[in-house]
Amino acid sequence: MGAAVESEDLWKTYDGQNWVLKGATLTVNEGEVFALLGRNGAGKTTFIRIACTLLKPSRGTVRVLGRDVIADAGWIRRRIAVVPQEGRPSNLSTPWAHVYYYLIARGMPRSEAARRASEYLEAMELWEVKDVICGNLSGGMRQRVYVAMAMATEADVLFLDEPTIGLDPISKTTMWSQIRRASEEGRTVIVTTHNMEEAETISDRVSIINAGRIVVTGSVEEVMSAVEYDYRVDVEGMADPQELNAYGPVRRIGDRFRVLTTASGARELAEVAVERGWRVNVSKTSLEDAFILLAGGHVEDEAR
Repeated sequence: MGAAVESEDLWKTYDGQNWVLKGATLTVNEGEVFALLGRNGAGKTTFIRIACTLLKPSRGTVRVLGRDVIADAGWIRRRIAVVPQEGRPSNLSTPWAHVYYYLIARGMPRSEAARRASEYLEAMELWEVKDVICGNLSGGMRQRVYVAMAMATEADVLFLDEPTIGLDPISKTTMWSQIRRASEEGRTVIVTTHNMEEAETISDRVSIINAGRIVVTGSVEEVMSAVEYDYRVDVEGMADPQELNAYGPVRRIGDRFRVLTTASGARELAEVAVERGWRVNVSKTSLEDAFILLAGGHVEDEAR
């Protein structure tokens, strides 16, 4: 299996003083679904824009399908498709027109463009509204139109920057299914997301980026094993957070405290909670818990 995207010692600054990327080194394998996770301003969207040849790196290199993003930008653009975070379809055009004419613009024969437009509009559950102008569709439907445009190219590498923003749970499931389908057919899909369930569900591997640096890369299981806590204990009641700190890292969520701890710590804390009349819930740690420990905060939409 070759590398679809490789970055080496990648740095980026917009103003010459503040660095958005700080030596990011990363390899995405061909045919995998790869999720890039990061807080607001962590650098994930900047990374995507450089890999898509939309930005030049300040230092370092990025290769897509073995070609340099600066020297071979034209070659790369013919082999990738992008759903940018800020992208939206035209309100005055229909889903059919968006997909069909986008494929024509990329040089596809009309018959093949028509076949793929039909196939992917059906796959994204948009066929019944294919002739409705996008201005009359819901925000979630418009988002699916944009993703259908990229998917229908059947490009070697797909970059999807927060593709499920604004989608309802059923639409998200449809989107996830199409992303996995693309991977199974041999295409590489790189997704940025702040949805931990999404990352766990669709990704072969994930990478956490924090303050411009790659913190950890691996399967969901490998990333979660990078932290020493296997359990989380949610405590509701008159608990003292200083006391809870003895069991592991503590953060407040609404009117309860969440403690990340070991198996023995979870057992002991649960017994203490029962004795003191606190409400308690014990469960295995999640990818989100690992993210918060490794990146130091909640996942949020990225500004740039």
